[in-house]
Amino acid sequence: MKNDLSARSDFAPTRRQFLGLGLVLAGAAAVNVIPGFQLLASAQAAVPPAAQKIADHFSSVKSMSGEFVQFGPNNQQTGGKFFLERPGKIRFNYDGKSNFRVISDGKSVVILNKRLNTSDLYPLSKTPLKLLLDTKIDLSGGRVKAIKEEADLTTIQLADKSVFGNSKITMMFDPKSYDLRQWTITDAQGKDTTVMIYNTKEGVSFPPDTFAIDYKANRELNTGMRAK
Repeated sequence: MKNDLSARSDFAPTRRQFLGLGLVLAGAAAVNVIPGFQLLASAQAAVPPAAQKIADHFSSVKSMSGEFVQFGPNNQQTGGKFFLERPGKIRFNYDGKSNFRVISDGKSVVILNKRLNTSDLYPLSKTPLKLLLDTKIDLSGGRVKAIKEEADLTTIQLADKSVFGNSKITMMFDPKSYDLRQWTITDAQGKDTTVMIYNTKEGVSFPPDTFAIDYKANRELNTGMRAK
């Protein structure tokens, strides 16, 4: 995939593309395998040292900000800015008139569409984002399904049926700096959404309300919608 950052459009993601960011609930599709991956057959299989070093390094990144480009299942493209704070907190501010926001406060993930006046809430514990945002990237317990080591990229594929069914997350890292470059969420129907990040900064501080979710407003909005 070319990192053509100049090609971003004002495309507004659908709810499915938002789900691709990690809000993927349990389903019934089989986990796909990318060609060239080294499969780890069991929970007892040894995780390659390079993968463990990458996981340890990324776990040590307690906060990060930057820009992102998101590619949907049908090559839809959008982008914006993101903010990450471990454990469990992330925020995506999408570009464009739609004013989309995706926010995790460490417990829940909310999808805000101010243009349509909708607010959808999901438990973080049931999404692939949980593995990305945990205090420690856990490669134990058979979560690592496949690894591919190349000269310019190390790819780690994680899945955990107890967390998010048959969906999976595939993370790609720079093998020299161990920096995260992109991740792909594959939902239970086998559809991929890829998020590429760039212009990142680590060790940043955020205002207290950056990852705040207004639960009262969410309840009131959805109660009002159901009453219509």
